[in-house]
Amino acid sequence: MKIAITGLSNSGKTTIFNALTRQRAETTIYPTTSGEPNIATVKVPDKRVDSLSEIFKPKKTTYATIEYIDYLGLSKEDKKQNRAVFDLIKDADALLEVVRAFDEPSVVHPLGGIDPLRDIRVFEGELLFCDFELVEKRLQSIEQMAKKGKKPPEEEKKVLIKCREHLDREIPLRDIEFSADELRAIRHLQFYSIKPVLIVINIGEGDISKGDSIKEGHWQEGRSVRVLTLCGKIESELTELSPSEAEAFLIDLGIEEPALNKLIHASYELLGLISFLTVGHDEVRAWTIKRGTTALEAAGKIHSDIEKGFIRAEVISYEDFMSVGGDMQIAKSKGLLRLEGKTYEVKDGDIINFRFSV
Repeated sequence: MKIAITGLSNSGKTTIFNALTRQRAETTIYPTTSGEPNIATVKVPDKRVDSLSEIFKPKKTTYATIEYIDYLGLSKEDKKQNRAVFDLIKDADALLEVVRAFDEPSVVHPLGGIDPLRDIRVFEGELLFCDFELVEKRLQSIEQMAKKGKKPPEEEKKVLIKCREHLDREIPLRDIEFSADELRAIRHLQFYSIKPVLIVINIGEGDISKGDSIKEGHWQEGRSVRVLTLCGKIESELTELSPSEAEAFLIDLGIEEPALNKLIHASYELLGLISFLTVGHDEVRAWTIKRGTTALEAAGKIHSDIEKGFIRAEVISYEDFMSVGGDMQIAKSKGLLRLEGKTYEVKDGDIINFRFSV
């Protein structure tokens, strides 16, 4: 899973990237117009994996992961720079839009002042404009095909006209209902406003106690949009501390856990992802799958041979397993461990052992 950290220049994108990844990518007080992207893979914090590792003491513990990409910020006027940004993030599964709400005079705001709602609208407008241009160019190309006597892709044309109508009304494509066939018809175009968005309101240290109340009124959450607040500066400082120091720092601030953990989990959930778990003395591992994945498909996530030779899945929920002290034999005796077939829909936190024949 790949998530692009984006937004307007000087919103704190790279600070949040550094906090997420514990890297030290350069940050500036002026908008940057050139440079290479920062890319890193982050483990998804999972207390279930931690607990299971304590029980099984495996040789290896593997968490689910997310790849984050940080690049230049968008500009309201610089179409060339925006094109470079769009070219990089077009392969991303989702966008993490950092919106500036902190007031720091030494850090220049590209639009002249702090206004989170305006910035979100400007950013959304750039996505819509880019997608509208893409639709228009593709429809022109299809028209040229017809003039040359070639058979045009009629299904794609219908979907593009539908997209154009909504984009013309400034409705992002993520808010439109598409059938599976319609999505297949336009998948190759890699639209931007169709991507799920996690909006991160980057607040100042003085607003940390206000928490999520700040996000109210900034943007409406929906099926493909989530909004949360954090202080990038504090989150970055936390990564410089030892675990015990970080814990004490959070207690002083009255915070239960780093906001970055919430951000990572929100990124995961935004894409409709869940984790199932496999356990043993060799490895305890979280496997990333889409919600609604069947046991057969989950088996294939581990290895194609397991999918081909699938017989049954031995399944127990993490909660049931921990309710008997993490003892699989007791779980079996109490009937908590069950056998499921190919069509079983895997649930988040299922501990699964696949029976298969080679």
